Amino acid sequence: MEELDKALKIGVSGPLREEALSACHKQLQAWGLTMPAVEALVLDFGLGNFYKIGLIEYWIANEVDAGYCGKFLFVFDGQTCPMHHHKEKVETFHLIKGRMEVSHGGSLREMAAGDVLLVPPPVPHSFTAKGPALLLEISKPCIIQDNYFAERPPGEDPRIPIGGNCKGPTA
Repeated sequence: MEELDKALKIGVSGPLREEALSACHKQLQAWGLTMPAVEALVLDFGLGNFYKIGLIEYWIANEVDAGYCGKFLFVFDGQTCPMHHHKEKVETFHLIKGRMEVSHGGSLREMAAGDVLLVPPPVPHSFTAKGPALLLEISKPCIIQDNYFAERPPGEDPRIPIGGNCKGPTA
């Protein structure tokens, strides 16, 4: 998966990665869940504060030619996926476990296990776990350049070294 390789370049590595994966696997085991045998993307969005801004992604499929993507997204308690939007990608989130506060198009929504949320482009969105949480993302393919990160809409966040508004070397 070429797009996953791009994301892995800015993924968390070393002891922090191992610590995060161990804690994630412990929580998944407590829930009685097993992730697919794929390389996990432990992501802090290049900001260096994983437990505040980050998540762990398990890419099941990212079939660009076939037009679909499926990922599990694990988020620790209090951890946030930063505000972003897509110009092409349509996402549907299904919350498998936990609770989340989702900022979606300028409003806040509380999601509980079983809830589903459609996020069409270019709706800005972010989410924060209220306790550990696991989301299933079903979407159009993940194309790294179709991620536009913002500190708050409509401004862009140039600190994140990946995506369509990236000004750095991984653009």
